Amino acid sequence: MNADTKFGFIPISSSISQIPVEEIAGDILHSFHELGGEKFEDDMINLPFPVFYFIVTGGIEQKVLNLWNERKKLFPNEPAILIAHSCNNSLPAALEILARLHQDGEKGKIIYADDNTSKNWKNELEKLVNHKKVFHQLSKSRIGLFGKPSDWLVASMQEPELIKNVWGPEVIQLELAELIYMIPEIKDEQIEEAHYHFTSKAAGAKEPSKKEIKNVVRVYCALKELIKKYGLDSVSVRCFDLVTDLKTTGCFALSKLNDEAIIAGCEGDLVSTLGMLWVNYLTDQTVWMANPAQLDESNNSVLLAHCSVPISMAENYKLRSHFESGIGVGIQAEMSKGKVTILRIGGKKLEKIWVTNGEILESAPSENLCRTQVMVKLHGSVKVNDLLEAPLGNHLLLLRGSYAKELTEWHELFIAHKF
Repeated sequence: MNADTKFGFIPISSSISQIPVEEIAGDILHSFHELGGEKFEDDMINLPFPVFYFIVTGGIEQKVLNLWNERKKLFPNEPAILIAHSCNNSLPAALEILARLHQDGEKGKIIYADDNTSKNWKNELEKLVNHKKVFHQLSKSRIGLFGKPSDWLVASMQEPELIKNVWGPEVIQLELAELIYMIPEIKDEQIEEAHYHFTSKAAGAKEPSKKEIKNVVRVYCALKELIKKYGLDSVSVRCFDLVTDLKTTGCFALSKLNDEAIIAGCEGDLVSTLGMLWVNYLTDQTVWMANPAQLDESNNSVLLAHCSVPISMAENYKLRSHFESGIGVGIQAEMSKGKVTILRIGGKKLEKIWVTNGEILESAPSENLCRTQVMVKLHGSVKVNDLLEAPLGNHLLLLRGSYAKELTEWHELFIAHKF
């Protein structure tokens, strides 16, 4: 497989057909190659890579199902994507195959590759290539959970096995004590660079002492070492125990890790951390995890607030104390107005999603809430009152840009159909 290959396609034709695949669908094969596709043989069906079934002729229904069943042994949650074209009974064969998959409770989709009547098929294929790529990224990811979820997250304590079976990532359960032991061992020279960038770019510091600021940078450096030690792609930390045990906070550490594309969630909230990882893979956007602190039904808006926020998402920021405890360092950031997406995954089996596009109206901090605060107006048919009637949990996720449609499409294809 070439290094530049983005997906594999398996051409499947009837054994009685005497016409070469190139003669039947040469233009389509050329389009596949232009989009980063590579022809796969049947014995490549188990590669952990986006794979598509190209239905060249009719009469191959059982052969495709056999390939599908073979792949399903390793990737049981991956939907089947069939590519049909306008000749040689390709489309009716694809319809028959997908109908059978649906009867068996499986999920799949047909791309109809016809430049004359389906002009958007190449864009659809590119999107599905990315969606399958995200599926395999999640399946190979490792989330480190330091400590247990915070006691108040009574709706966000799903078992690691459920996360693995439904979404793909492996949860590595680690002792918070290992992090707590390592933090004081971090030397001043180890924190120098990160400390300089954190303090020099801040618009000011109110409550935190110089010692407190250095200590939160030690938390970051210690976490970074443990991430390397355990080969983690993401972490979720029971961070309030840092407040009680070490009189410090994890707000800066999680902020900086997220800016480095190492997804990091607060309070041991595995569900939100999983959502952040998924959204980052799918959109390549940095994600903020926050509390829905206030609602305004008349303006269909929600005020989000938290003491940790990726600094890359802020116009400017100040160093404050952690709101609830008055200890350590929280980040008071201002965010510019503009389009955003907010969402939450959840449900007993992690099968549900609440997602909407919106826009930041203002970023005006109050002393009675967590340090970073933004007011977000919801767009479309989604109502803020949904959060009162059918919440999926406490924390919500925010990212720049309008991605509700794409997130919903991915979720419907890879997750929602399972239950």
